Amino acid sequence: MDLRKPGVRGLLRRPRRTVAAAAAVLVLAGAGTWTAVAFDDTPPVHRTDRVMNMGDGVRVDTSYFTAGPSGRRPAVLLAHGFGSSKDAMRQQAQDLARDGYAVLTWSARGFGRSTGKIGINDPKSEVADVSRLIDWLAKQPQVRLDKTGDPRVGMAGASYGGAVSLLAAGYDHRVDAIAPSITYWNLADALFPDGVYKKLWAGVFFNEGGGCARFEPALCRMYDRVAESGKPDAAARGLLEERSPSAVADRIKVPTLLTQGQTDSLFTLAQSDAAQKAIRANGAPVDVDWIAGGHDGGDLETSRVQARVTAWFDRYLKGDKGVGTGPAFRITRTGGIDSTDGAAQLRGATAGTYPGLASGRRKVALDGGKQRFENPAGASPPGVSALPGLGGSGGLAQLSSLGLGVSLDFPGQYAAFTSAPLRGDLQITGSPTVTVHVTSTSDDAVLFGKVYDVSPDGTRQVLPSQLVAPFRVEGARSGKDVTLTLPAVDHRVRKGHRLRLVLASTDLGYASPTAPATYTVSLKGDLSVPTAPGVTTAAAPLPAWVWWLPVAGAAGALALLVTGRRRTATPGPDPELAEVPLRITDLSKRYAKSADRYAVRELSFRVEKGQVLGLLGPNGAGKTTTLRMLMGLIRPDGGEIRVFGHAIRPGAPVLSRVGAFVEGAGFLPHLSGRENLELYWRATGRPAEDAHLEEALEIAGLGDALARAVRTYSQGMRQRLAIAQAMLGLPDLLILDEPTNGLDPPQIREMREVMIRYAAAGRTVIVSSHLLAEVEQSCTHLVVMDRGRLVQAGPVAEIVGSGDTLLVGTAAPVDEPVVEKVAALPQVASAVAAEGGILVRLDTGGSASRLVAELVRLDVPVESVGPHRRLEDAFLTLIGGTA
Repeated sequence: MDLRKPGVRGLLRRPRRTVAAAAAVLVLAGAGTWTAVAFDDTPPVHRTDRVMNMGDGVRVDTSYFTAGPSGRRPAVLLAHGFGSSKDAMRQQAQDLARDGYAVLTWSARGFGRSTGKIGINDPKSEVADVSRLIDWLAKQPQVRLDKTGDPRVGMAGASYGGAVSLLAAGYDHRVDAIAPSITYWNLADALFPDGVYKKLWAGVFFNEGGGCARFEPALCRMYDRVAESGKPDAAARGLLEERSPSAVADRIKVPTLLTQGQTDSLFTLAQSDAAQKAIRANGAPVDVDWIAGGHDGGDLETSRVQARVTAWFDRYLKGDKGVGTGPAFRITRTGGIDSTDGAAQLRGATAGTYPGLASGRRKVALDGGKQRFENPAGASPPGVSALPGLGGSGGLAQLSSLGLGVSLDFPGQYAAFTSAPLRGDLQITGSPTVTVHVTSTSDDAVLFGKVYDVSPDGTRQVLPSQLVAPFRVEGARSGKDVTLTLPAVDHRVRKGHRLRLVLASTDLGYASPTAPATYTVSLKGDLSVPTAPGVTTAAAPLPAWVWWLPVAGAAGALALLVTGRRRTATPGPDPELAEVPLRITDLSKRYAKSADRYAVRELSFRVEKGQVLGLLGPNGAGKTTTLRMLMGLIRPDGGEIRVFGHAIRPGAPVLSRVGAFVEGAGFLPHLSGRENLELYWRATGRPAEDAHLEEALEIAGLGDALARAVRTYSQGMRQRLAIAQAMLGLPDLLILDEPTNGLDPPQIREMREVMIRYAAAGRTVIVSSHLLAEVEQSCTHLVVMDRGRLVQAGPVAEIVGSGDTLLVGTAAPVDEPVVEKVAALPQVASAVAAEGGILVRLDTGGSASRLVAELVRLDVPVESVGPHRRLEDAFLTLIGGTA
């Protein structure tokens, strides 16, 4: 995960010859050189790895890339994202080297093989390291010099790497052009927006860094202090502001290409907006590009962005004035879903000048009088907008751009103000604003503002990019007017839809006051919406065949249409599987940033109606990844999943036939069980009669407890209520992940009966559990996974009593070396020590008689040999004892 942040201490004065004058870079011995040879006419890339001493005992791991003929060329420094290393930049470095640049990558302090504490781009450490690397580049014979000691050099990087690019341009005058991406301008504003602590992102950030101890002590103390209090103090803000590019805003005077993510609750569009204004005020050229993705997921448009970065450097480092660098402002807009692969269709919109976040404002009247709502004790349960760390193509933010986002506001914890139906389409591009009057029973109030796009019938509301704006109102007890700047988004609201302003008391991603309070809010004016009228969307390109069809003639056209239709129909429903709840074929998913490590690999199995299938495997077997792909939350790298014949994609309509229970479902404690379920169903926007509430409750078996407040429920009752929630709508396929966690034996038995009753009507249940004895009693079929692969699938009785698995009883315990010898015998697939002997699984063609003969030869004290009957034994045998 690429996160990025700044940090502490006093600002360094901008060096003229470099910070490194007092501490020259020392290249340590043991450098290695490699050559990457391309398979076409492109030149080979030479890479040299070096570890450099930064002069303060810290060693920084670097790689230097060159290609093509000898001679001097501009240099580029590529900085990696937080939690990553120089290896993440290798492909871009090779591409730039082939394009005629000398490229240097490095692992920042505390990452990869580099030593030192993480300073979050401390000017005295990470930023000073960049100046030392520029010193080194100035001495290389391949690098073009503007003058002695001053190489022609640009910098690029995303997130953490983007921030250090900005900072280096402010601290070292030798940096000639930069291209920072999805990064921050002011880290204090990013993590403490309007004085509210962004707790989930901060926690993810420090976790990605390897824990507090790996950071500079001042940062560690700051994090502990703010995390404990839930409120940032002035010292914490100062610490982060000193390490932010905004601290040297007046010094950044080089051509800058700013790329920022629309689906990003960590570093919002407001960060790049502030950077653009500051750098442009210094007289430097600045272009802005809003991409579809961001830290919350979505498409990062890597190929397009890197091509634009290369063009930017061609213009401002090579001096090639004939190179087009793109428009002053570009934004990617989502225009539906590609029916062939489920991917979002992206289109560009552009403007000749950057519009900012407030151009073309339009007033939208909202209805709703004075409203009162609660900040609950402990700020729980919290509302939900973005989910930091979800990421990936299935992130909530990307889904919201397709009209499929999910958000949650709890009754009694928010106020809502809604517009009349729009008379025409409304394009929102920028930050809406509104003025409200806030009164609180406490001295301070913390509220979360957001604007929903509400469908004409009111059954569905979408939160653009899943973004929310927190704001702290100090001195709210006596009442105060506050003008709110809401999240910057690019979103088109269709004719007939409504806008709904929601002010909530809690949000999962932020720290709210834990003391209960009552807030009262009222509107003081209309909602002001920026429309950016100067931004125009490119027309969707016509298919190529439209142009050459007249020339090709009717026969060619017919062939094209036939093949084209076949391509677009590839993921269409398979009629032969219309009654099959689930078929998984050759399913594969690689680990992030890995080309050859798989979480799931070539997995295939099939589930029929009426089955209760247990998904088993040790930790790391790939069970959770498989379930997430099944639910459409992440996209596989290979293979396919079909539910009732339909291919699974994010947002696939067939997912409405799937219900899922994930451990730890939350309920409003003061509402009854029935009220919680009714609230949940209303949030789905589906008709009440489709809930089949009574049938789900009958299967769950909660009885009279449904009328009681959930806070009075036992753990077993809460679990059954969560199962009932997953059963709403009576989905044909029910997925249960560890449904018996935390239950005592009687409660486990009740849960078992719930699953069996549900499947009895011809529906299908898939349950992932680590309680093997319970799975043996609850499930009709099993799928056993290990290391991402299928080990065995079939009926429970067949797997448990499989004739190829034997229990060898021994007169005395058998030592591990002997077990290893047994496992190495011909026709033995695996052997593990077990209570009373050894569990042996035979290969095809193996027999008990041959096994006994070999055991006698090994002097194993055999007393008995027979098929085993416990699922636990079978499971351990199948996975080779790795659980």
